[in-house]
Amino acid sequence: MWPVTSQEWGRVSEDGTVFVRTADGERSVGQYPEGTPEEALAFYTNRFDQLAFRVEQLERRIHAGKTSPDEALEAIKKEKADIAEASAVGDLASLVARLDALTPQIAAQREARKAERAAKSAEAKAAKEQLVAEAEKLAEGNDWRGGANRMRDLLEQWKALPRIDRSSDDALWRRFSTARTAYTRRRKAHFAELNERRDDARVIKERLATEAEALADSTDWGATAGRYRDMMRDWKAAGPAPKDVDDALWKRFRGAQDTFFAARDAANAAIDAEFAENAVKKEALLVEAEALLPALQDGGDLTAIKASFRDLADRWDAAGKVPRDRIRELEGRLRKVEQAIKGVEDEQWRRSDPEKSARADDMITKLEAAIDQVETDLAAARAKGDAKRIASLEENLESRRQFLEMARRASADFS
Repeated sequence: MWPVTSQEWGRVSEDGTVFVRTADGERSVGQYPEGTPEEALAFYTNRFDQLAFRVEQLERRIHAGKTSPDEALEAIKKEKADIAEASAVGDLASLVARLDALTPQIAAQREARKAERAAKSAEAKAAKEQLVAEAEKLAEGNDWRGGANRMRDLLEQWKALPRIDRSSDDALWRRFSTARTAYTRRRKAHFAELNERRDDARVIKERLATEAEALADSTDWGATAGRYRDMMRDWKAAGPAPKDVDDALWKRFRGAQDTFFAARDAANAAIDAEFAENAVKKEALLVEAEALLPALQDGGDLTAIKASFRDLADRWDAAGKVPRDRIRELEGRLRKVEQAIKGVEDEQWRRSDPEKSARADDMITKLEAAIDQVETDLAAARAKGDAKRIASLEENLESRRQFLEMARRASADFS
């Protein structure tokens, strides 16, 4: 039999039974038949230390917020149950007290987590509302390529966000899904219409390419060039055909145009060379024509000068066309000579016009008769001393005399 051995929190009876002291009295925690009473107490005290270590670890996890409030409460419950039945010697009540002391902190953490969840929920709701607003805006627009990529990005962002309260989440998802569906339908309709237009463009461009190739060897330069311009306008108005077809048709269309315009340019180059030779001929004729001016200015024989100019004009016409940029210069010089001849001719006709001479003589006769009458009337007015009439008649007389002088000068030009 062992002697009774005890300490503050437990004892060992004579039969080796180990007891722990609690507020409710002693409780047997087991026997330790091997070893001394001190070793028995040490064994069960060590078990208490293990319990205390677990409580300390739990305290640390809870203080660090590494466990949820529910998990913490469940762990405390388990630890308290283990302590209540623990085969250990020590201040078990202090361990329970330490566990109970964690309850207010857990409650505070619960409230903090609740507030955090509410904040995250509000943030997620705001983010989803923003995604919905952007999706609805995209659904109303016509950005068919960039918009599709952006819609996919928005969906991935939606998936990455946490769920919020069920009713709000469902309502926002319906709006988001509706916007995506509306956009997708409009996009498909757009590309279907685009494909239809491209097919129509293909038909038009095939016809234009065929016509262009048929005209490539035409030598009707003006009309054909005009038709090519019209076809180019129709080509642009047709819009794009499918890419591979469009490139092939353009190669045919452009190739036919190049063939025609290259031939036209070669023909025009030959014509330009001919026109340049014609310009040289006309420059020589102008030298002859301008040589008539001195004789014309010196009063030479107008009939002979006109005959020479007519011969020059005939040779001018026979010389043919000149380059477009020389037409105004050369025609202007010839016209200057022609106008000089016509000016002299007109002046001679004016001076020798018998009808005009007769009209001038008749005017002189009439003015002289009128002046005689005014002088008679003036003499009578002076005799009567009628100052008002005298002034009027003198003014009238002076005016008629000026007209008479002008008429006499005009008559002299026809003499």
